[in-house]
Amino acid sequence: MQTEQIELTKPQPDRTDPSGYLVCERKEIYALLMFSAGMMGAYTYNLRGGVFCNAQTANVVLMSIALGRGNLQEGLYYLIPISAYCLGAFLSEALPSPVKRLGFLRWDTYLIAFEMIVLFLVGLIPLSVPHHVVQVMINFIASMQYNTFRQMEGIPMATTFCTNHIRQVGIALAKAIRKRDKKAAKRGLVHVGMILCFFLGGTILTIACLYLAGKAIWIALIPTGIVLARLIYADLVVEHDQLWQKPSGH
Repeated sequence: MQTEQIELTKPQPDRTDPSGYLVCERKEIYALLMFSAGMMGAYTYNLRGGVFCNAQTANVVLMSIALGRGNLQEGLYYLIPISAYCLGAFLSEALPSPVKRLGFLRWDTYLIAFEMIVLFLVGLIPLSVPHHVVQVMINFIASMQYNTFRQMEGIPMATTFCTNHIRQVGIALAKAIRKRDKKAAKRGLVHVGMILCFFLGGTILTIACLYLAGKAIWIALIPTGIVLARLIYADLVVEHDQLWQKPSGH
């Protein structure tokens, strides 16, 4: 009862940024995350088995095809990446509350630090190792990132794949033409920008794979490192008195 009373009497924070959004919700943070996600997708496709590990639709389809053809062992394998993705979503939903009670850094910040560690370790794994190992690792962190970063400045948004961004561009275009909706047009341009960030990340990483092979994924540490620096500064300095506040969409 006492805890509930404390939560109810907490004053609304004074936003440092006039936009009224936390740093972890800012447009530049989401652009960098899309940029790094494009790199992860290109990396696993080019060097780690020719698959995209940022989402799971393809794995569900491949599992159904394999089972439909009677390939039981191959079909059951896909339960591994699907389970890793599910586990990532579970942990990213369960951990924020206990992390918040520590009163040091946000869950979002810890996640990006963990993601960087995983990407660094991936770069150390030889290409001779079965690709499934790396695929599952990318599945896991992509799921956690997708579930953690949900809204960019009030706009629902995915940070690991482009399907919804493309859909939103089509919706915005229709509203802009039919209703002369300038707000919808601006929102559509935001989604176009996110698609371009993903595309650019994939292009750069594909080129890097030609020269750096398995270690090319380390280039993704640049955008994620910038995100981590921004989040740590916000948590320790700018928004330290707002650590209890949940980002939009949670």
